[in-house]
Amino acid sequence: MSTSTVGQLAGVPEPGSIRLRRDSGLYGYERALHRAGLDPVAGADEAGRGACAGPLVAGAVILGETKARRIEGLRDSKLLTVAARERLYDEIIRKAVSWSVVAVPPEECDRLGMHVANLAALRRALVRLDVAPTYVLTDGFSVDGLGVPGLAVWKGDRVAACVAAASIVAKVTRDRIMAELHGTYPDYAFDVHKGYCTPLHQERLDAYGPSPTHRRRFVNVRRAARVGEVLEQDDGQEQDEQGARAS
Repeated sequence: MSTSTVGQLAGVPEPGSIRLRRDSGLYGYERALHRAGLDPVAGADEAGRGACAGPLVAGAVILGETKARRIEGLRDSKLLTVAARERLYDEIIRKAVSWSVVAVPPEECDRLGMHVANLAALRRALVRLDVAPTYVLTDGFSVDGLGVPGLAVWKGDRVAACVAAASIVAKVTRDRIMAELHGTYPDYAFDVHKGYCTPLHQERLDAYGPSPTHRRRFVNVRRAARVGEVLEQDDGQEQDEQGARAS
């Protein structure tokens, strides 16, 4: 069975000879790093990076080592039903050694750009943990400036328990925010598509133009804004013409 040393995977110079089996399961990374003396291990992930409306949300979680704190059924949040995510969210909040969640508003996403905003969100979530991690696992993107070593894991939310837990915390938090935004902007159906670029969302965006919670850096949002401006100009011109005819 294929194996790699933790040092090879993590870039840490002194992890000993601990080896991580490729079939070690969802808790394999945490167990291997724990045996190497690198614990607690925090996982971080985001939700909403590809959405054109609403905030970018990042979660960070440190899971416990004991059996009593073990969370059964952890998976990538995108592979879970809404009910399963909500149930696991409650269990993660209850059992985690530490957890945090942050939201980056759309205007800051526009100012920074999505990649920089994504890294900033992950960094903020990790820094806000009330238990300082010794090692960090992130989904896809390495995060610098933490003062501790870390590893960016490809599809980390499917192979590392703490990253999967962070993905659930981020996703549930963001879905709840989008449900609240639906109450403020009911025309856009944010409670259905959660701000992602679906046909329904595009239909509403084209019909009503961008709302204050849309991200202006997205091409489809800018296009809808230009269309709205043209329609407003046409309406104004038509009203002027009607006024002129009436006079």
